[in-house]
Amino acid sequence: MTPPQWGIVCRSGSAPVESIPLGRNLFRCHIYSLGQNFISPNYEPQNQRRLGVFSEPYEQFQLLGGSSWSSISIGIYKEVGNVKKPFTPPREVHVQVTHSMPPEKIAIFDSLRGWAEQNILVHLKPVEKCWQPTDFLPDPASEGFDEQVKELRERCKEIPDDYFVVLIGDMITEEALPTYQTMINTLDAVRDETGASLTPWAIWTRAWTAEENRHGDLLNKYLYLSGRVDMKQIEKTIQYLIGSGMMRSAMKQHIPRSNGAIMAIGDMMKKKISMPAHLMYDGKDDNLFEHFSAVAQRLGVYTAKDYADILEFLVVRWEVEKLTGLSSEGRRAQDYVCGLAPRIRKLEERAQARAKQRSPVPFSWIFGKEIKT
Repeated sequence: MTPPQWGIVCRSGSAPVESIPLGRNLFRCHIYSLGQNFISPNYEPQNQRRLGVFSEPYEQFQLLGGSSWSSISIGIYKEVGNVKKPFTPPREVHVQVTHSMPPEKIAIFDSLRGWAEQNILVHLKPVEKCWQPTDFLPDPASEGFDEQVKELRERCKEIPDDYFVVLIGDMITEEALPTYQTMINTLDAVRDETGASLTPWAIWTRAWTAEENRHGDLLNKYLYLSGRVDMKQIEKTIQYLIGSGMMRSAMKQHIPRSNGAIMAIGDMMKKKISMPAHLMYDGKDDNLFEHFSAVAQRLGVYTAKDYADILEFLVVRWEVEKLTGLSSEGRRAQDYVCGLAPRIRKLEERAQARAKQRSPVPFSWIFGKEIKT
């Protein structure tokens, strides 16, 4: 085992300006206060107060006990090796919801298995009839592969940077697919209990995941070949997002009738529906998803109007306005849900007015270029 290495740290102003390491580069060290005394490189402090721990670069030094560099004119550092810390998600969600469905509701889903087989599984397309990412990309096995890549890059030169931002954000959302399958499998009554369950709910989840996986594969390879994006930053964002997971809001328990149904819908909409990639992070921008969404909204790719249109369609499709026999709480939920789409459209108009005053935001995905949000 290599013995600890020591060196001198000299202070000027409020930050260290010189270090004299012994042996190899030192990246994780303990700092000891030694006042104004000159220190020999071989000196090992006895009973000296440890001020803190820092990692390279020195600007990341963290002091303990409220000390500051002003108390250190000359100090020494000691290597403590690569101290491993438990992994924690970069965008940790503190509101956690666990299984909560009562047995009588699970029984309802169990009774619907036959219906699901006849009305849901029929929409799954056989693999042999599905498109695959290579159908839309240069063929790496062909002699003209290099020329095809050149043609693709030429076409990509005409695409504005803000469209690339949206394309990248969509791709990252697709690439976090493992999180979505995991999320579905937390739901009582429909989760895949064995990993290869033959219930219609489990079959649908696996097959949907397999179909959806093609989207991320296609976009990822296209962006890689384009030469217009910083793939390492994109890959880091994907890893951050999958590691962070996603959140679902707690829903109140309601009886499975029209009164309970509209109260459940109203409760869900009041808590708001989080987009799958709302914990998106690239290691730099804490508001990355909001910035990406703002660009998508400005370009008209996915807007609050689309959200309102979907909600309005479901209100009509489920005949929410025609529900009768509701309790007072049920009627309030009915009024709230039926009036939500118009309210969203008004909020969108105000948001568009505020958006004109926003400053451009840099995106690491496209090498830090600033994009209007």
